Amino acid sequence: MTKEVLFSVNNNGVAFITLNRPKAINSLSYEMVTMIGQKLKEWEKDDQVLLVILTGAGTKGFCAGGDIKALYEARVSQSALHNAEQFFEEEYKVDQFIYTFSKPIIACLDGIVMGGGVGLTYGASYKVVTERTKWAMPEMNIGFFPDVGAAYFLNKAPGYIGRYLALTGAVIEAADVMYINGADHYMPYEKLNAFLSDVEEIHWHDRELDSTIKQLINNYSEELANESQLASLQEDIDHYFSFPTVEAILASLEEKQSNFAMKTKQTLLSKSPSSLKVTLQQLIEGEEKTLKECFATDLTLAKNFLKHKDFFEGVRSVLIDKDRNPRYMYKHLSDVSEEMVTSFFI
Repeated sequence: MTKEVLFSVNNNGVAFITLNRPKAINSLSYEMVTMIGQKLKEWEKDDQVLLVILTGAGTKGFCAGGDIKALYEARVSQSALHNAEQFFEEEYKVDQFIYTFSKPIIACLDGIVMGGGVGLTYGASYKVVTERTKWAMPEMNIGFFPDVGAAYFLNKAPGYIGRYLALTGAVIEAADVMYINGADHYMPYEKLNAFLSDVEEIHWHDRELDSTIKQLINNYSEELANESQLASLQEDIDHYFSFPTVEAILASLEEKQSNFAMKTKQTLLSKSPSSLKVTLQQLIEGEEKTLKECFATDLTLAKNFLKHKDFFEGVRSVLIDKDRNPRYMYKHLSDVSEEMVTSFFI
């Protein structure tokens, strides 16, 4: 059986982690995140390992997120529920560890990078996007919430763009990823393999790590031809998404008849009302929380969503039956009380 994640270390001090489920766009399983966590802890103490590179196998992308289909069984089985909770516990531990890892990590955000893929890469020392990058926190599409520390890193985006990305699940490309501080460098896809080959061939034991990595990345990086679309929408997004309730956000969108306002309103109305309200509260509270506190909140929210029927209905409609017609129990924002929202955080 092919391993779902591959590890290697060369004589020059370069370690590779390659997610290896290309047919599933490298979606993360419990076994994968466990192995990554164990290997990173081992490498942190290994003097032979000087830097780590994160990549995904195949041509579609780095990682499409967690293997949500595998979590679907939690709706009917106590053992599956326990396994799902374990998955989130382990995933969040690994994501958090990457932020504090003592050696440089270079993450290649090529192709699809969503959900759990964002979680694995956001804490990396160097994050490289390409013209193929499709980045998103799309959990709202399945009646869930943006986890993996999203309340921490989305709040670091300019203005209220983090709330916009969380609530709409919008897919963004390289220029926008860099604009929201989700990546540091842009490199054309055709240069990425040559860059990685150069990284492998350098004898890092004789080099100053960070200055050499920066120089090498700069040698292959280019200026983006396209400007950030989010930057051009900054003023509008800051107006619409500054409000403290989903109802007020929708009311502000109704005031303008611009294409962006109308499209955004329709997008929000297509989401689970409970997910919208919980996520907005998550982002508001996250403004004052540390990284550790945001991950702790994520675990509480994840465990509560695993008991929430609308999460499983969202998964059914998008990933199981694929009819894209969720029949949520809580159909309207008015069905979701403040008390219900609060209960998700306990």
